[in-house]
Amino acid sequence: MVQIETTCSLESFRQFVIISTCRSFIPESYLRDFEVFPEREEGPGAIYIEAADKVTLKKLREMTFVNAKEILGIIYSSKSGNTSLKWRQNRKRSGKVQGTASPNALVNLVEAGVLTQEWVDKYIQSTQQHPSEGQQNTAQPQA
Repeated sequence: MVQIETTCSLESFRQFVIISTCRSFIPESYLRDFEVFPEREEGPGAIYIEAADKVTLKKLREMTFVNAKEILGIIYSSKSGNTSLKWRQNRKRSGKVQGTASPNALVNLVEAGVLTQEWVDKYIQSTQQHPSEGQQNTAQPQA
């Protein structure tokens, strides 16, 4: 697992959660609406949206879609338990992501724009040069 500590927009982290959990079945209108977030009940793979105002829209499969405003934080864990990330607001629609990510989650983090491909390439290069140190690397804040 890879330690992650970086800054990103709320929308980038929202996209990461969607890509990781419900991209194949999220309604198109929800995908385009920046205020709609997927949540999942507690247990393996729990996703929780902490917001000042939150309304349940629809439940599809194991996901509950909510309309949320003034997001304070998002807690994401994968069903496998290999990824556990928290996004915390630090400025309006920008925040800090911390936690651990699996190789599959790294791919999704890059696709969503939370991490850059260059960071992942440097991480892989550092683990090949110094295998024991690679697990200690953390993602640096995005420019």
